[in-house]
Amino acid sequence: NLLDEVREFHAASLRGEYYEDFNADSRNFMQKSKGTEAFIAEFDRLVRKGVRAAQKAPCVPVREAFDLLFGLLRHIDECHDDVIFLADEAGSWQVGVDWCSVLPAYFRCLAEGASAEEFAREVDRAISEFADFERPRHMAAARRAGTPEQKAALRSLTARRRQP
Repeated sequence: NLLDEVREFHAASLRGEYYEDFNADSRNFMQKSKGTEAFIAEFDRLVRKGVRAAQKAPCVPVREAFDLLFGLLRHIDECHDDVIFLADEAGSWQVGVDWCSVLPAYFRCLAEGASAEEFAREVDRAISEFADFERPRHMAAARRAGTPEQKAALRSLTARRRQP
């Protein structure tokens, strides 16, 4: 069960089970600890499983799994030093998520149960926090996933973002 696996991974991550530091210096600052590498591998496995699960119904538990995984990335980006150890340039970008496959799957799940306003807000949040450099591409994926009402909310959000 994806959601159960993600809940277990999420809890283990917040307990620091993947956190493993080392004495970083100018020779090894780009290396990752075995704990960090294990976190990245498990995160990747779970997010890929979520992408596959999003192609099937029901999407509500898959969305919850994505939300938990994204929550871990947000936790890392808030500079909490308790999930993984990154000696230099810490940030969730070092986890190496394939946003071009993950975000469309997330948007499909989000579209299934979110109101139009929630859909637009969460689409904007995910893109802004994780993949803003490819905003047009990800917004197109969100529009493909959304209902007519959700698409209208996305257009409204885009119009508000353009205003000074």
